[in-house]
Amino acid sequence: MKKSLFLLFFVSSIIQAQYTVKGNISNANKYASVFLYKIEGSKQLYLQNAQIQKQNNNGTFEFKLASDAKPGVYRAIYDLRQRNSYVEFLFNKENIDVSFDPNNKEATPVFNQSKENKLYNRFLNDISSVQYITDSLQRVYLKKPSQVTAIAYKKAVAKVNQTQSSYEKKAIGTLAYHFIKSTKRYNSSEVIKGTEAYFKGALSHFFDNIDFNNRNLYNSSFLVDRITDYIFYMNYSQNKAEQNNLHKKAVDVSMSKLTNVSFKADVIEYLISTFATYKKSKMVDYIFTYHFNKLPKANQNLEFKQQIMETMKTAIGNIAPDFSWEENGRMMSLSQLKDGENYLLIFYSTGCPHCLREVPEVFTFLKGKTKTKVVAFAMETSDSPWKNYKKTLPGWHHVLGLNKWENKIARTYQINSTPTYFVLGKDKKILENPETIEELKVILKGLN
Repeated sequence: MKKSLFLLFFVSSIIQAQYTVKGNISNANKYASVFLYKIEGSKQLYLQNAQIQKQNNNGTFEFKLASDAKPGVYRAIYDLRQRNSYVEFLFNKENIDVSFDPNNKEATPVFNQSKENKLYNRFLNDISSVQYITDSLQRVYLKKPSQVTAIAYKKAVAKVNQTQSSYEKKAIGTLAYHFIKSTKRYNSSEVIKGTEAYFKGALSHFFDNIDFNNRNLYNSSFLVDRITDYIFYMNYSQNKAEQNNLHKKAVDVSMSKLTNVSFKADVIEYLISTFATYKKSKMVDYIFTYHFNKLPKANQNLEFKQQIMETMKTAIGNIAPDFSWEENGRMMSLSQLKDGENYLLIFYSTGCPHCLREVPEVFTFLKGKTKTKVVAFAMETSDSPWKNYKKTLPGWHHVLGLNKWENKIARTYQINSTPTYFVLGKDKKILENPETIEELKVILKGLN
């Protein structure tokens, strides 16, 4: 009997020691499950998933976290197919109850239970309000300087500092404290008198209040988000050459802040992947050369590097991957073509309705434009439709690519949809990769 009572008490203690994360979703009809992750550096680690229990148009879900669950930032993703389809929260050994609406992602989630998250959300709301007033007064002064605005600005800065200090005191001893303290923005004590000085100050003081050695910040998206803001939003120019220089300098500054080698490697991979997504080959090469390759060998993910180098083969500025084909009884290759001032490489298929509409339109558009020569790469399962179709496009170089989507050349060029266009220079360097036929026409018109 005593043994049974002990077991009952032991099991009861375990159950009581668990923590609960409850979610309430408005407009939940198109969602089935929620997936819980813990943020670790620049990565998210999967923990568990839960089905959404639906009633009318709303839904609820619930996770159980063990008593030894690590404090940190957690992410509940309700749609794995769409970016930013998640709600993020601080967990620090307390139950959490949160409500949110996927149809209104700009709205802050409402925490019905959780002292930490309620405190942090109040801080973000209050500091945003007073900071907005400060920024507005600074902008007004830059447009129309006046002593009245300068005095109002100084009072607004005092209010920002007061609000920041108040919340830092309230948050001492909490996980939220680390994020509240690091969110503090630089504000000049006096209104800044010129636009150039304003932006220079914002850049030079951007990281002033962020402790890059804080483990709590490592295990969240906070540092990656700040580095992203600094590189991609604070350093912007419409001039391409200037933009590259700004990005390089911003990456260098960001990397100089990171002392944890493992986290630094994660951030480097994240930045390379981001630039690779937008086919920014110069920036990918720069980060590999000056940051990735300088990591200790143990922290260099060579498989990742190989994957990125494969994806960048077709980035603007690179020489188009070479391939060969037979034409009129003789072997031809892309690299050896010399009949054009520039080239249009089209990947299409005779079984693609969009292709059958656009390819003839390109053919008609290029009549009389003799500087551009076309290489039409047909992705097919057999040669029978292609043999007849190519006859309707005289004067083009025609290439047959069997195995369609699995064709080796198509995979090298990362063709995921047809038609896909590449505009090449005389040296076969990729000049443009237009997404629409309208964009293509504008480019070709400029080249002819």
